[in-house]
Amino acid sequence: MTWVITSLCRDKKDMACVEVCPVDCIVVRSDESDSAWPNQLYIDPDECISCGVCEPECPWEAIFEDEQVPDIFKDDTALNAKIVDLRDEFEVPEKPDIDTPTPEEVQANKEKWGYTG
Repeated sequence: MTWVITSLCRDKKDMACVEVCPVDCIVVRSDESDSAWPNQLYIDPDECISCGVCEPECPWEAIFEDEQVPDIFKDDTALNAKIVDLRDEFEVPEKPDIDTPTPEEVQANKEKWGYTG
């Protein structure tokens, strides 16, 4: 079992999860101009130790256990898994100075992606 960051993180990247990860498995694409990789954080499944400390830290509620990823985000599991073969193209990001989203912003983001959970 590992954890997956879903599209709910897309263009959000709060990075609170990065700060608590004990093994630095939460990464971002180094070259953000590659459209095959949306602007979000990813979890390297080979590096993840399945501790789960990232999940409650995510203010966007974008992190799920791989077996619990909602159907609407199933493609995100495969996208996170591709990191294994491209590890040198990803890096652990620095946390920017941004505000934590409001509950209304989190709900609006879920609605944008069609997620009702």
